[in-house]
Amino acid sequence: MAKINLLPWREELRKQKQREFAIMGGGAVVIAGLIVLLAHLHVSGLIDNQNQRNGYLEQEIATLDKRIGEIKKLEKLKADLLARMNVIQELQRSRPESVHLMDELVRTLPDGVHLENFTQKDKSLTMKGVAQSNARVSDYMRSIDASEWLADPRLDLIKTQEVERRRLANFTLRGSQKTPKPEQDDGIEPEGGAS
Repeated sequence: MAKINLLPWREELRKQKQREFAIMGGGAVVIAGLIVLLAHLHVSGLIDNQNQRNGYLEQEIATLDKRIGEIKKLEKLKADLLARMNVIQELQRSRPESVHLMDELVRTLPDGVHLENFTQKDKSLTMKGVAQSNARVSDYMRSIDASEWLADPRLDLIKTQEVERRRLANFTLRGSQKTPKPEQDDGIEPEGGAS
């Protein structure tokens, strides 16, 4: 019988299996490296894409901030204009009040009373004058109280003095201006009214 040495064959088989294992291990390392590289490139691309989106959003936010600033300026300008319009409307509404006030001062002034000084601050009135007697000052106060444009007469000072054998009362009187309530509309249209 012939002698067969199986050892070199096994040795070669083992070397071949080691080579195959090394090739497969190397291939696995290369494939794993490629997977890691592709994952890195993909994540890097996502980060770049997100950074671009963030930059775009920041530009849009800056644009919107400018627009908001312009809107705030316009709102402030609008508020200023509305305040001016309100002042103008108030002046238009109160324009006839000064005429009524002067007219009412003359109407309420009884005989024997003369005003020397009249001042108005907002709705407060101060009247300084001379009367023939204290009773005339009282009449003047009652006239003011009954007036629809004047109210709240208060006597600050009354001083009696004799001038050329006549007794005169110097007085200072305070009051306020009021605006009568508008008359109720009875629903009757004037002739040639709105169509």
